[in-house]
Order: sequence, then C-alpha cells, then structure tokens
Amino acid sequence: MLAFIARRLLSGITLLFVISTLAYFLVFTTTDGVSMRLLGDLATPEQLAAKDAELGLNKPVFERFFDWASHAITGDFGVSWFTNEPIMDALANRLPVTVTIVVFAILVSAALAVVLGMAAAIKGGWIDRLVQVLAVAGFAVPAFVVAIVLITLFAVNWMLLPATGWVPLSDDPGGWFASLILPTLSLVVATVASSAQQIRSAIKAVMERDWVRTLRSRGVPEREILFKHVLRSAAPAGLTVLSLQFVGLLGGSVIIESVFALPGVGQLAVSSTSLGDTPVIMGVVVYTVIIVILVNLLVDLINGWLNPKVRVQ
Repeated sequence: MLAFIARRLLSGITLLFVISTLAYFLVFTTTDGVSMRLLGDLATPEQLAAKDAELGLNKPVFERFFDWASHAITGDFGVSWFTNEPIMDALANRLPVTVTIVVFAILVSAALAVVLGMAAAIKGGWIDRLVQVLAVAGFAVPAFVVAIVLITLFAVNWMLLPATGWVPLSDDPGGWFASLILPTLSLVVATVASSAQQIRSAIKAVMERDWVRTLRSRGVPEREILFKHVLRSAAPAGLTVLSLQFVGLLGGSVIIESVFALPGVGQLAVSSTSLGDTPVIMGVVVYTVIIVILVNLLVDLINGWLNPKVRVQ
C-alpha cells in the first residue's frame, strides 16, 4: 500500500510539474501591457521600463519561469502585481469558500445519486425513465440557469435565503449555512442526475453477473446481496464518476461564484486572468492541481477498501 501511495504521489508530482510548466507559458501571453495597466496610460516609457524591470518582465521567458519555479518549490508564490497581497494569503482567504461549496455539493450529489441509481436499477419502470430524463436535462441546463431560478424562488419571491454574499463560519454558523445552501444546490442539480445514471448502469451490470444469481439461489436475502455485495462491487465505477464530477465542479464553481458574489478561487482566477496577474494565476493553477491529485488518490484508496476485488498493484 505504501509503495502504491508513493508511486501515485510521484506521478502526481510529475503531473503538477507538466501542468504548471504549460500553464506558465500559456499565461506568458497575457503579460503584455501589464506595466501599462499598473501605471496608467500617462506613464512615460522610462517608468514602464522601470516597472518591467521590477516585475522581471524584461527577462527571457525561460529565465522567468525557472525563477518562479525555484521559489514555488519552497512554497513562495510571490505577491500579486496589482494588490501586493501575498499569493498564499489570497488563496488561504478564498480557497476555503470554493472547497466548502464543492465538497458539500459532491457529498449531497453522492447521497442522492446512490439512492436514485439504486432505485432505477432495482425498481425500473418510471423511476428508471425519470433518472434517464433527468440525466439529459442535467447536461442541457447550465448551472447558472439553475442558480438564477433558485435565487428568484428562494431569495426574491419567498425571501427564505440570501441571494448573494458569504458569511464566514466563525462569524455566524447559521448565516454561513444559509449562504451555502443555494450555491450548493445549484451545483447539485447539474451533477446528481448524470451521476445517478452512471451508478444505475454500474449496479445493473453487477446484478447481471453469475455470482449474484448464485447468491440468490443459496437463499441469501436480497437486501444483503444488494448492500453487502452489489453495492460494494459497483462502488469503483460510482466513485470514479464522482471524482470526475468533483473536478468538473471545481471549474463550474467559477460561474456559481460570480452569480452569488462569493469570494472564492474562481472569482480570483477570473479577475487575475483578465489583468494578466501571473503570480496569482499560477498560484491558483498549482493549488487546483494539488487538490485534484489528492482527490484521485483518496478515491483509489477508498476503492481498495470498499471492494476486495480491487488490488493495489
């Protein structure tokens, strides 16, 4: 197990390096005119040249990259060119907002998807057709449309929940939970139907195997077959789908954060990209990739624990 974790971490580090390198050279094209945006249109050529030298923009791109990478390895991502806020502080303030919304959304989606997927696979009929229709609708309806509908109903018409804003947990737990509900539901609606469809397919495939019929012929109770054997065998496929959904939700949270005016990483990424704030962009990229790597590793470990047929090679 330790060797498996070590190999996965090594591959994750390699992936992190590759993505960070590609991202840096892609972001390089957005740095044109940064000094002008910082100093304004009235800046003289001498002032612009001095600002370029201060930011290191007068250096060759490869030299700039290796300078950034040598500091990033030690955890020093520098400061924002536009706000002078340390990147670590910016991420520490905004990352919990995004991660909280995505984690809550994936947990609620997982619970609902398992229930709907099992019901569709076992009962069939109208439940099965409903899940398939909802899966198509989930792909067709964008999350921001769902968010606007929820805001209109629960915040504007019924005035039950706040329409925008974020309340820190330490300030007001009740307000924090209230500000979390609508953004989470917006992501859940677009996620749960497709996840339920995948889980339904996985459960149906397992239930058609010979060993399930053998258990039934031996008189094993149907509930025990379903929860002890079928669900555990179908778990790897379901967890894989949910892990992919988690990655998708990290990207989808950008729009949701804009709709609900949440101070998350998505908003930070959008604003820094439009400005060409390279240190902030790279900090967001690195931490997002780290989260994805850790989630995939966790899913692999859970798969090995749930399903004894999964062997960690």
